[in-house]
Amino acid sequence: MANTTCLAAARNGVLKQIGWDVETAGLASAPPVHVLCPESRHNSIDRSVRFLGMGSLQLVQVPCDREGRILPHELRRALLEHKGPKIVCLQAGDINTGAFDDFTTLIPLAHQHSAWVHVDGAFGLWAAATPTYRSLMDGADHADSWSVDGHKWLNVPYDCGYSFVRDASALRNSMANTASYLSYSTAARDQIDWNPELSRRARGIPTYAALRQLGKQGIVDLIDRCCAHAKSLVEQAGKLPRVEVLHLPTLNQGLLRFHAPQPSDDKTDDTYTDRIIHAVWKSGEAFFSGTTWHGRRAMRVSVCNWRTSESDVSRAVAAIAAALNAEK
Repeated sequence: MANTTCLAAARNGVLKQIGWDVETAGLASAPPVHVLCPESRHNSIDRSVRFLGMGSLQLVQVPCDREGRILPHELRRALLEHKGPKIVCLQAGDINTGAFDDFTTLIPLAHQHSAWVHVDGAFGLWAAATPTYRSLMDGADHADSWSVDGHKWLNVPYDCGYSFVRDASALRNSMANTASYLSYSTAARDQIDWNPELSRRARGIPTYAALRQLGKQGIVDLIDRCCAHAKSLVEQAGKLPRVEVLHLPTLNQGLLRFHAPQPSDDKTDDTYTDRIIHAVWKSGEAFFSGTTWHGRRAMRVSVCNWRTSESDVSRAVAAIAAALNAEK
């Protein structure tokens, strides 16, 4: 819903540029809004585009490099090819590799073509909080909207995401609602004017509590610690027999693949990788999800819990080793 909220504001903003009031006139006769996004985008972008009535046919997949970063020349080509209102979705942290788009290059390019730029920063936006990884976010502050999760690194309840929109009127116009039975005042900010839900609980309270308890340095330490653990876990697991490191963490996410004992081919290794992932689940020592990256199955390593320690990393690696040994 954080992405949906930002893209609703984006839809309002880009259609307003051409004189179309989508909140009153709807989309039936409106010019199509093209949404330019990376091939490796999070599927919440697709859902948001459908929820907002723009239609999945308006999603334009822009080719990326191997890490999942949009190629500047490909974005330029797409911007020239698709006329009319446009939204460009960039990523602060690819879902598989944690890679960050080149905001310094891509955002000015998109703005030259009057596109709204949204940054999906589910976990990657937190990189801006620490000097160690802040450079990954260079240029991202020039975007038009940003989304980020609270339920990952901040470890607040799961249904918690944040939306940030530069153009306050675009956000409010796309969300505001009044009724005679509702109390309303202009003296205070009313949440129903800024998000899709009338009955949303006060998610800001656990967010405030977490920020207050951690403080700035606490957040820096949390992010740096998780990133160090993710890298250590991938590196240690990568030294085990029949383990391939597909991607060493850029931030806090990496990819591992497992090769079956001989004979081995891509299809066999795909099945074998899923078996190792399942065996680690069953051990109860760690939870890793599976993913498909460039057509190959992989174990997705992601570390974002404040309680994760070096001991947990060692136990997770040992669980992977045990699963490999059991499969001999």
